[in-house]
Amino acid sequence: MLDGPDVSVALQGGVRTRSQAWDFVHWFAGEWLGRPLEPEDGCAVEELAAAEAGLGFELPVALREGYALFGRRDDLTRQQDPLVPPSGLYVDDALGGVLVFRRENQDCAYWGIPLVEIEQDDPLVVVESQQGWIPFFDRMSLAWVELVLSESLFGADSHYDACELPDALVLSLHTRYARVDLPDHPMWASEDDSPVRWYAAPGRLVRRDGVQDQSWIHARGRTVADLETIREELSGPWVC
Repeated sequence: MLDGPDVSVALQGGVRTRSQAWDFVHWFAGEWLGRPLEPEDGCAVEELAAAEAGLGFELPVALREGYALFGRRDDLTRQQDPLVPPSGLYVDDALGGVLVFRRENQDCAYWGIPLVEIEQDDPLVVVESQQGWIPFFDRMSLAWVELVLSESLFGADSHYDACELPDALVLSLHTRYARVDLPDHPMWASEDDSPVRWYAAPGRLVRRDGVQDQSWIHARGRTVADLETIREELSGPWVC
């Protein structure tokens, strides 16, 4: 039987504090990606201070701590919809101002923090979708965890695949994989692709976009063998 680190176990009980988010990222980088966090993986104090000087305000604590811990780790933050570097942080005029910290790879969507929340330690995060700016997570620490999980799916290796999931296979997903304890959140592309939900088993990670017929799943195995197991257990029309 295949075995390995289980994201659903690591996130059991959810992410209730910033420190739990950082503990998870430490665990995930080392156990799932095989490369523990190092001091050089974070953005320097001077780099963050320069960004704050340019913006004219201090970054929320949760945003600043994430950058300082792993803001230079591209395998965790810049595979598909990249984290903006500190020097690229900017304010969009929507909603009275939104500090944008992440963008979709073809600039079809953006993630940010409303300026009305900017003095909160762990503020609300919004995402720009076809309906405009909508709530994404009620805390930045949750958005960091989602960013790490989503970006890691699309790593530059052969451990990823995707397929449409027919209703007939939903039972297999729920039977073989545990729901990861993250709140439902929207997929920017469309309402039909929402909500996004995460599932996991030892060495296996699955993101399901939408709950309608033929919803999409994105899968990553910790190893090639783990990915093959996902393909066997959820035998949809895999695209890779």
